[in-house]
Amino acid sequence: MHQSSSSEEPTDEQRIECAARGLLRSIGRLSQTLFRNGDFGLTRSQVAVLDALEGGPLRVTGLAGHTGMAQPRVTVVLQGLQERGLASRARRADDRRVVEASLTAAGREVLDEGRRRMAAALLRGLDAGVDDSERAVGAARDALTTLLNAMEPENC
Repeated sequence: MHQSSSSEEPTDEQRIECAARGLLRSIGRLSQTLFRNGDFGLTRSQVAVLDALEGGPLRVTGLAGHTGMAQPRVTVVLQGLQERGLASRARRADDRRVVEASLTAAGREVLDEGRRRMAAALLRGLDAGVDDSERAVGAARDALTTLLNAMEPENC
């Protein structure tokens, strides 16, 4: 690949690529920081499965699709959540061959509490240096939504 000399201006593609790398690093750091502040008492994989189940019962294949984990990994994570009473598994009444996982009330409470702690940590951080915290978070959300819609226009 050809390196540009210091006298050449970067191309639009190079500027976007550089900005994208910075965005990805920042999103990763924000995600790690928020997760740590959420203090869920669970692994990220476990929280991802609970989060996916919040939308309603799912089969292991659906959970794998929502979380990006392999099906065997989802099965292990789901078993651990079930043992802790945070998720349940049951056969569907209309097709006894199908087993679906659901979020329990205890699982919902763990998610809600962790999210409250995450939001509180975000607010504390913003209060330290941002005049309008709600506007800052809304602008970040809107910017990410714009990027997602540009990349996944069929998922509106």
